[in-house]
This record gives sequence, C-alpha cells and structure tokens, in this order.
Amino acid sequence: MHLPDAETSAFDSSATQARRWGRRLLHSRWALMALAVALMLLLLWVWRPLMLIPGTQQLVMPGGDPHLRALMRTISAAESNVMRPYHVLHGGGAVGTLERHPNRCEAIGQGPNRGNCSTAAGRYQLLYRTWLELAARYHPDRTDDALDAVSLSFSALNQDVVVHAWLADPRPWRTDLSAQLRQGRVVPVLRRLSGTWTSLGYGIETNSMSRELPGLYRRLLSDELDRAERGEAAGDGGNKKAAQR
Repeated sequence: MHLPDAETSAFDSSATQARRWGRRLLHSRWALMALAVALMLLLLWVWRPLMLIPGTQQLVMPGGDPHLRALMRTISAAESNVMRPYHVLHGGGAVGTLERHPNRCEAIGQGPNRGNCSTAAGRYQLLYRTWLELAARYHPDRTDDALDAVSLSFSALNQDVVVHAWLADPRPWRTDLSAQLRQGRVVPVLRRLSGTWTSLGYGIETNSMSRELPGLYRRLLSDELDRAERGEAAGDGGNKKAAQR
C-alpha cells in the first residue's frame, strides 16, 4: 500500500522522534547505572575498614573504652585480618574450639624468626605463655592460683576482656594508653605496642597494613564513638554466639 507523501513524512517524523526518545532513555539508564556504581564505590571507600578489612569487625565484648576498642580493632587488622579472627592460628590456620588456648606451635615461614615456630593464636595473636600470664592477671574467671590459668576459657569474649584490661592497665606499658589516644597520639601508641605486636610496624617486622594503621584507627574510633553515643555497647549481633563458645 502506498501512503501519500504527507502521511509518509508524518510517519518518518514519528519514527525519528521515537528513536531519539529511545536513545535518550538508554543514555539515562546508563547515567543512572554509572551514578549507582559511583555511589557504591564511594560507600566502599568510606566504610572499607568495616567491609573490606575483616580484621576490623566489631568486638564481641560489650562496653569498654571506645579509644581502646578502636585500638584493639586496629591491632586485629594487622595481626589477624581474616573472617574468623578469634579462631586463627599463626600462619593462617584455624581451630574449631576456643575452650582453651590451642597452644599449637606453627612454623614461621618468613621474617626475622623464620625457621622457628609460634604458638600465637586468636584475634590478638597471643603466645601461649603470654596468654597464661595475662589470664592469671585479667581473666574474669581467674583464681588466686596462677597455675589455674591453663584451664581458663579462650573464648572470643574472654580474648577481648583480657586484652582490653591489659591495654587499660598503665603498669605494663608505663603510660596510660587511653589518655595518649585521647590526646591524638596514635603513632606513639602504635610504636610503644610494636614490641608486642610486631606487625604494627616501627620494629623488626611490618606488613602491608602497617602504614595504613594510624588512619585506620581514626576511622574505627569514629565508629566506636558513634556506637557509644547511640548506646550500642555490645558488639555485632552475629558475634553473640561466638562470645558463648
């Protein structure tokens, strides 16, 4: 069927307009997708300590000093940056139960102590002998007999409680770490702790996280202060079961 010239022209004009609207719609969709991707990347950057660095996950322990809690999460980012930091052994292996400190001497494959082995375990990579000393001093179930520390629980909750009490005690560090952190002296605190946790840098050992730690601490502190202000004294709900094991 042959259409008159006027009708043909009108049909062509409508088709052209439809194609233009189609292109505009397609461009709009691409623009929205690009905007959505940009927003996701921005959120990932802002929240990367919580989303991309598993060792910074919330503590199981409720309450405590926000400055020390942020410090503990920073130590964990350097020492046990894995999805299950409370269960990790030196070298990346893991234990299934936290009834006791595992006391497994795992081979050291690199660094100045290569060829030796380490009993470091848990979120704060505590050596067995260190754990016994700390548990006898700070564990909530400790007794008057230091030898009883051998049988004390190494649960996620107890790891947090013991290390928080250790960091809060000025005597072993010869300074008040919390007061130092409140004054913004993050690097001096990390330097002081680097003799205990060598992955913090400033000493015989370092890793890819070391240079990021001061900035990481500040972001984690902001998170801890926000949680404290909102009254969120407990850790993530998903960690409550781990606290009981």
